[in-house]
Amino acid sequence: MKFILTLFLFLFFLKAGFTQNNEFIIPGDNLIVEGIPQVPVSLADELEKYTQSNSAIFSGWHPEKVEMIMSTRFGNTYQLAYLKDPIGNPEQITFFDEPVRSARFNPAGGEFFLFYKDTDGDEFSQIYRYDFADSNYIMLTKGGREQNGNVVWLGKSNNFAYTSTRRNGADRDIYIMNALDPESESLFMELKGGGWGILDCTEDGKKLLLREYVSNALSYYYLADVSTGTLTGLSQKSDVEIYYSGAVFNKEDNGIYFITDKDHEFRTLAYMDLNDLSIKFISDNYTGDVEDFELSEDGMSLAYIVNESGTSILYIYDTGSGISKRIKNLPVGIYGSLSFHNNSKDLAMTITSARSSRDIFVYNFNSDQIIQWTKSEMGGIEPDELSIPELIKWKSFDGLEISGFYYKPHPKFTGKRPVIIDIHGGPASQSRPGYIGSYNYYLNELGIGIIFPNVRGSAGFGKTFLKLDDGYNRLNSVTDIGALLDHIGTMPGLDPDRIMVMGGSYGGYMSLAVSVDYADKIRCAVDIVGISNFNTFLKNTESYRTDLRRVEYGDERDPKMYEFLEEISPLNNAAKITKPLLIVQGGNDPRVPRTEAEQMMKTIKSLGGEVWYLEAKDEGHGFAKKSNADFQRFVTVMFVKKYLL
Repeated sequence: MKFILTLFLFLFFLKAGFTQNNEFIIPGDNLIVEGIPQVPVSLADELEKYTQSNSAIFSGWHPEKVEMIMSTRFGNTYQLAYLKDPIGNPEQITFFDEPVRSARFNPAGGEFFLFYKDTDGDEFSQIYRYDFADSNYIMLTKGGREQNGNVVWLGKSNNFAYTSTRRNGADRDIYIMNALDPESESLFMELKGGGWGILDCTEDGKKLLLREYVSNALSYYYLADVSTGTLTGLSQKSDVEIYYSGAVFNKEDNGIYFITDKDHEFRTLAYMDLNDLSIKFISDNYTGDVEDFELSEDGMSLAYIVNESGTSILYIYDTGSGISKRIKNLPVGIYGSLSFHNNSKDLAMTITSARSSRDIFVYNFNSDQIIQWTKSEMGGIEPDELSIPELIKWKSFDGLEISGFYYKPHPKFTGKRPVIIDIHGGPASQSRPGYIGSYNYYLNELGIGIIFPNVRGSAGFGKTFLKLDDGYNRLNSVTDIGALLDHIGTMPGLDPDRIMVMGGSYGGYMSLAVSVDYADKIRCAVDIVGISNFNTFLKNTESYRTDLRRVEYGDERDPKMYEFLEEISPLNNAAKITKPLLIVQGGNDPRVPRTEAEQMMKTIKSLGGEVWYLEAKDEGHGFAKKSNADFQRFVTVMFVKKYLL
């Protein structure tokens, strides 16, 4: 048995780009490792069952058959697979070293589909066509440093519109192409800004519904005439910021269903009559956002999801009667990827919970039944071994109530337990009570509690809460974590003297900022693709993102704001970071460039601080390849064992 395990590990490491000697895992040339001790082979065995979980992501219905394309991990990356029946065997149809997660069937007959793929996480995605007739694919777009995507079909034809940053790297224009003839591509509309997107097209293919995203609090809708290129605004500009999210045309193409926070604290489902632009609100959600919806092909049913304290509730709105019905026979969890089949009766969605990985379910209107289509592997983890999170709340410095989800360590551990605080990115994202995968190792094997906080600026708590960290209020969200550090001292069973803070992207910045302001209250910190200096970040992030980020963080071209951002940036306060730091970075990250991590690492080293540094040359904004993600887990566990325990 020991020989078989050793052979398995050898083959795994070889495929993953690692090699091994008798005791240690040797990282491949794609990894930059500085200040990190050698990783023992025994650690891979120890973590094995916590690193094998898989998940299934719905990608698209076949336009005629009740069959689907999904995405799941095959080996090292997520690839597309074809699934004909519930709990059937998915047939892998893409085979790349890079992840592929989405598919867009041609609407007429389903003979081909379009998909996106980038290179080494750079997010410069290209559009490809996959033909079922010969199982081959071709790249339709030009390649290079341009971001292509947002495909929307023009009616039932083979023509589609898509957005691209090709022209100058900063503005997102609209192109039109016949999917069977790449040379037919033409520039349809030049637009100013990186926040433009295509939402829908009328059934006759003559009008596009566009959105201009400005910030998490402000956006606009437009109609674009495909024949003339005329752009008509649907949402009036005013002194009050209004957020408009996803939208679709109704069946008659004389109105749109959409999500907005207009006249509401939470994002709400609404209908706009395109004849007079009058608006009618549909959903009665006053404690959480409508976060996704889908209109059936016959236009009679509108499915929508309400986020209630992190858990999803599904409703079906009858467009004829105007009545909404809650669907109650679904598993409790977090829902997403809503998609009606063209038969208007089968509604696909993904569902995940603290005790189940993401899987695809289909709700059938005729039978009022939910059918599970995929059963993802959990790598040997038993669901009843997993902690069910509890909602916790505490008061911040100004009396504002902050909340988060607390996953308790396994009850076999006694005494006061150490704590990991994991802060989400965004910053306008939200921690929710979902499946935490390999993090269960910390709960079950090391007896560490984990808290996922939702500091001010998080989504899901209304638009007032969302704006509380903007601009000069940036440090108030850091103070929310300071209040949590104090609150942990009042929580039974937790050790306030053993706390680690970690996070990715904006959460990485938060980890660095907490390390600056509360070094005396933490043991160590982990920064994953985090911002170390807002001014250098705004200078080096990809140009199609710069203006969008300025709205959130502040415009560094204003001397006063520049000075403020310099003042609060962790890089300029690195001398206050006195506890060990692990920095993880993707070499091709277009959002938070590697320079943010590298300059932080070098500064900590120059000050004589303890810093571990891990960079993957073939990754972007986070590690998407299992081999890299596994090595990151090994390193993080070693860091936790050494500095938190």
